Amino acid sequence: MSRIEQLIEEIEEYIDSCKTQPFSNNKILVNREELEELLVELRLRVPDEIKQYQKIISNQDAILSDARTQADAILKEATAHTNEMVNEHEIVQQAYAAANQIVDEANAQAQHILDAAVNDANNIRQGAIQYTDDMLAGLQNIISHSMESAQSRFESYMTSLQSSYDVVTGNRNELRTPEAPATQGEEYPSEE
Repeated sequence: MSRIEQLIEEIEEYIDSCKTQPFSNNKILVNREELEELLVELRLRVPDEIKQYQKIISNQDAILSDARTQADAILKEATAHTNEMVNEHEIVQQAYAAANQIVDEANAQAQHILDAAVNDANNIRQGAIQYTDDMLAGLQNIISHSMESAQSRFESYMTSLQSSYDVVTGNRNELRTPEAPATQGEEYPSEE
């Protein structure tokens, strides 16, 4: 509240506090000196405040222009900040897109490597199975030849043993005493 407004309020309070003139509702009795002091101070204050108001009114255009300039600067800064945020958002979106693309490429490459490894493992497995089968077939062939050779040697050995047996049996038959001649076809029992 300005001093002029305070003085006017004091004058109003003073008037309200004054006594009315006898037999009248509109007229009051005032202390002249007190009222004059308030009015003098009012007169002294009015020019100063009016000058301030006039100065404010005359500077209104400059104040408004300054306010507009500040508002434009704030708006320009806000626009630049918004554009920067939009650009950062676009950069982030591009970064996410690039990251997703790299992840997709890495996944594809990993799948390709995995497929190649599985294929190589299957080929190695098939090769190992084929190699093992070839080795077993060779071993089977060696065992078969060994069995045939052993069978043939065994038969030859058995024939040789049978021949030796027959010779021993013949020799024994010849050694029999003349008192007990062996009948035709009789032999000593074989010791088995």
